[in-house]
Amino acid sequence: MSTKSPAGAVRWLNPDEERAWRAFLRVMVAVQTGTARDLAAVGLSEPDYEVLSTLSERPAHTSTLGEQADKMGWSRSRLSRHATRMEARGLLLRAPDPTDGRGCLLVLTAQGLDALQDAAPAHLESVRRHFIDRLAPEDLAALEQIARRLGITGSPDQPNSSAHTSSHDRKSSGVAPRAAE
Repeated sequence: MSTKSPAGAVRWLNPDEERAWRAFLRVMVAVQTGTARDLAAVGLSEPDYEVLSTLSERPAHTSTLGEQADKMGWSRSRLSRHATRMEARGLLLRAPDPTDGRGCLLVLTAQGLDALQDAAPAHLESVRRHFIDRLAPEDLAALEQIARRLGITGSPDQPNSSAHTSSHDRKSSGVAPRAAE
């Protein structure tokens, strides 16, 4: 998408657009800072939680490193380094990928599943405290509509969801888990 109009002039944000953009950035920072702090209190980082929750939703609690990196918006090398740290803590194992000789599989361990199950209630409460409970149902519906307009899937019942709510959070909150679980 070009930042210049057809005539070559920069399309500056008008005051309403500028306020909306800056508000969006502040919301993202505030919510992520709060939830990250709360996860840290239970011994996990946001990336740890994302990896564990994604693996918990996969058949055999396994995903390729590439699929996980794509889901998180990370490079494979960045995720590989993070997975090494998680493996050292016993949260996951890496195994050879039989379909890709250069790739690997990430496998959730029993210890990783326990860590996720222990963290899920605190994470759910954090998401509620920093985000959900501060918004009206209409606000939540508007956010879903905005995500759809931006081409972002986030509904728990969409197969390519980029939502950061694990099956454990959905079960704890009374939301039905996906059929794939």
